[in-house]
Amino acid sequence: MHQPDFAGAIGVFDSGVGGLSVLRAIRAALPFENLVYVADSGHAPYGDQTEAYITQRTLSVGQWLATSGVKAITIACNTATVVAARRLRENIALPVVAIEPAIKPAVAHTRSGVVGVLATRPTVQSDSVARLCALHGSQVRIVLQACPGWVELVEQADLHSAQTEALVRQYVQPLVDQGADTLVLGCTHYPFLRDTIQRVAGEGVALIDPAEAVARELVRRLGPVHGVSAPQLGHTWFFTTGDAPQVQRTMAQLWGEGVTVEALTSV
Repeated sequence: MHQPDFAGAIGVFDSGVGGLSVLRAIRAALPFENLVYVADSGHAPYGDQTEAYITQRTLSVGQWLATSGVKAITIACNTATVVAARRLRENIALPVVAIEPAIKPAVAHTRSGVVGVLATRPTVQSDSVARLCALHGSQVRIVLQACPGWVELVEQADLHSAQTEALVRQYVQPLVDQGADTLVLGCTHYPFLRDTIQRVAGEGVALIDPAEAVARELVRRLGPVHGVSAPQLGHTWFFTTGDAPQVQRTMAQLWGEGVTVEALTSV
């Protein structure tokens, strides 16, 4: 496809459809802004890939958005953030707001002194998460838990099946058994499993999702004039590097309304 012109829009991308949880928060905070969302579904899940591959994909999608004229980019993917956000910032002269596991607010919230972090394997093994744990976790116990298979469930919009509950229980129950009363949703796909995670963990366990904090940081970076008033609500464009009809069906379920997803074959 030819390079589109999204001058002045905000670019948002994720390895797949999970970043819609962040896009929803951004849309609520900035209703008059135009948004461009890229699901790199043709190369998902990032959790199974090497750091070099994740970096290459982050730079490729980020540069496509920059060339399309966006004024800011949001990395709505914890794995891409911890592996490649620094490289993207070095290569693109735009504000880059990136999500990362909400370990600091989880530590402030816990009463049991045990925090569980649910994330992809590259995220839990990253230097960035080790830094966050060292910075904020000296007075509590932080248990890192990789959750292979969860991203794939969300990519298939399989949110409530018995198979999904069994896989959620496999990774959540051990954290609860160790006394965790606060769980960090350390992947943007995981908020779509919130109901199942909460049911398995129990009502007394808090789930921390940093999506709204990302939206607030984007508002701060763009300045006070953004999102105040405008003649009409912003438009949202959706793209995927994967199977567009399949991704469109999944996005429509997760987004809660009809969407049009275009295939992105040049990235």
